[in-house]
Amino acid sequence: MDDSKVPRGVVVAELGPVRVHFDGASNSTQGGGLATYGYTIEGAGFDLEDSGLAVSPYSDHATNNVAEYSGAIQALERLRGLGYTGMVEVYGDSQLVIRQMVGEYEVRADHLRSYHDWLEKLARSFARITWTWVPREENQRADALSKQAIAEHAPMAARVRRARGLGRGTAGDRSPTEPD
Repeated sequence: MDDSKVPRGVVVAELGPVRVHFDGASNSTQGGGLATYGYTIEGAGFDLEDSGLAVSPYSDHATNNVAEYSGAIQALERLRGLGYTGMVEVYGDSQLVIRQMVGEYEVRADHLRSYHDWLEKLARSFARITWTWVPREENQRADALSKQAIAEHAPMAARVRRARGLGRGTAGDRSPTEPD
């Protein structure tokens, strides 16, 4: 492409879809722990990754499913914030999120409905979007980012837990050798 024909301030990206890999992690199966996300964005000139807290530590919604949804939401929000509206291929190892997004599963949990609705709305921001389940082995970087976020936020979460008078936390936060 001849650069002289591209107006100043316009970004010309590579053709082809953007590939998003997302994942979530939680140290509690019932909520009340720490829930984090990780994602990668590649293609069409993008090479991005990020991770962070899905919700406030020790909230009732600090579950793995919320963390998974948060990973997908954060990735699509980032793309939208960068002005990208083209084709997106989304990959995740959460059967629940992927199957709910393609309509194979109903959203039964009330606390997940708002996340699902938000993700559906975000998906409409793009020309075309596909949702594909992949095994964990094919989602390694997003998985590593979500687990890294657990480790990074654990000290702060422990301070929150103590400040709220939650003692040692929930059973999901304890090592197998800690007494109940």
